[in-house]
Amino acid sequence: MIWITKKFDELSTQELYAILRLRSEVFVVEQKCVFQDMDNKDQFCFHLLGWSSNDLVAYTRLVPPGISYEQPSIGRVVTSPLVRSAGIGKALMEKSIEETERLFGSLPIRIGAQVYLTKFYNSLGFKQSSDIYDEDGIDHIEMIRQPIS
Repeated sequence: MIWITKKFDELSTQELYAILRLRSEVFVVEQKCVFQDMDNKDQFCFHLLGWSSNDLVAYTRLVPPGISYEQPSIGRVVTSPLVRSAGIGKALMEKSIEETERLFGSLPIRIGAQVYLTKFYNSLGFKQSSDIYDEDGIDHIEMIRQPIS
């Protein structure tokens, strides 16, 4: 796995296409969730790409403080169906946490998580910080991870 972090303006057209294709494949087609993926936040974010051979198989959007939440955030967490059950999701989140701390400092990280992934995010140090809410027809909760001293 090759990990690359880039600002939006540094992405090539091929990289941007791969990101949008993977996000659409999973969020729109697989999860059957019709929503506006392009939300005018990508331009302000960093993008973590996980490549295997020439395929984008893992991705997150690293959101600076003040864009989605007061704290930095990790969003659009997605792995390709081709690599599920291979531990890529955990590696992706560990790398995302590492990169978020490198970019924005040792701050709490807030995420909006699908409820069924609560245990997964708990294992990475995130704790539930809101009631369940509906986002695009899927139950979500906010979770926060305090920096480890």
